[in-house]
Amino acid sequence: MFGRRTLIAALVLLFGAVGAQAGSEGRTAHNLSPEGLAKVSDYIRSEIAAGTFPGAILLLQQHGKPVYYENFGVRDVATELSMSADTIFRLYSMSKPITSVMAMMLVEEGKLSLDDPVAKYIPAFGTMKVGVETKAEDGKVSLVLEPVNRSVTIKDLMRHTSGLPYGYVGGGMVRELYAEANLFNSNLSNAEFAAKVATLPLVEQPGTMWDYGYSTDVLGRVVEVVSGKTLLQFEKERLLDPLGMSETAFFVADPKKFPRIAEPMPADRNINPTTQVRDIRLPLKWESGGGGMVGTIGDYARFAQMLLNGGTYDGRRYLKPETIALMASDHIGPETRIGRDQHYYPGGTSGFGLGFAVRTSVPSGTSWPLGEYRWDGVGGTFFFIDPEDDLFGIFMVQTPSQRGRIQLALKTLIYRAMGR
Repeated sequence: MFGRRTLIAALVLLFGAVGAQAGSEGRTAHNLSPEGLAKVSDYIRSEIAAGTFPGAILLLQQHGKPVYYENFGVRDVATELSMSADTIFRLYSMSKPITSVMAMMLVEEGKLSLDDPVAKYIPAFGTMKVGVETKAEDGKVSLVLEPVNRSVTIKDLMRHTSGLPYGYVGGGMVRELYAEANLFNSNLSNAEFAAKVATLPLVEQPGTMWDYGYSTDVLGRVVEVVSGKTLLQFEKERLLDPLGMSETAFFVADPKKFPRIAEPMPADRNINPTTQVRDIRLPLKWESGGGGMVGTIGDYARFAQMLLNGGTYDGRRYLKPETIALMASDHIGPETRIGRDQHYYPGGTSGFGLGFAVRTSVPSGTSWPLGEYRWDGVGGTFFFIDPEDDLFGIFMVQTPSQRGRIQLALKTLIYRAMGR
């Protein structure tokens, strides 16, 4: 136990722990029990022993300080280099909250409005149509393009109600078109990407359905248009450099860092039947705001602590508390009459805010906190922010095939360790 305490003291320096915020509304925060945390560690070790993934890192930070940190296993079974705090992971959709924060900075400055039509910044969006499948008398199905009832807005992009899907085979005619467009592998600039998306139909009317897709990638292009900079330039200037997120980028440019890259097991490299996990050693033109970032646990910890602090970190304000509160509130609740697609990833006890899933009801048999917000990546990484307990957690791993099962099991064990 002494070794763990010494390590955590060192991590306070590494992650730049900052002043604690009181638990929400003066409630007493739940603390993590050593016995419960031991079960968390045992679970991760058992998964590595079973060959699920080579290694992982878990950080739990409460009241501004790490209360649990452990490196498990190796970065890559091919090199057998030990997992460490400077290991670089593919963040995939954990890029989305970062892009959403950049957009909200522009909203705060009055340069962007949530109600603005996307076409104000990307004119090609003004001519987009909705693809509707119709069946003729002879049974033949065809795709008919219908006008939109209203424009796609910035808010639609942030809450995934734009009608822009991810493409997959067997998901209907519109999704098939997106799959054929092969956008994940096309390496376009953000401007070229947005132009290509605008040539495809929407899968449903804007504002009618939570449908996970390329919305945040298009938002990244809007950020570029409004800021007059590339997405990474704007992120570095306004967020990454000031926060000290020096390892966060869209690919690993320095060959000396290649041994620090975490890899999944050799048989666990597909994120879908047509796409393997990306080789982040290769230079990339596409700065994918929806899924392109790479980074370390220390970098993401600074970002998460800034959010938990209500928009400040180390004496610098990035967003107003009310902006964070708006982002972390449900924007697709029953009153909106927005439907949820068949793969509704937030799950039955959560809504969705502006960049995050948001806990709106307590899962049965638990006392999990309302208002917890979170997201994850297809490579296996996930994070959650629990304002009630003044806590956040980040799990870094690369296992596309097992991510959902492991995330639920770990979250359950972590909250049990808090008596929740």
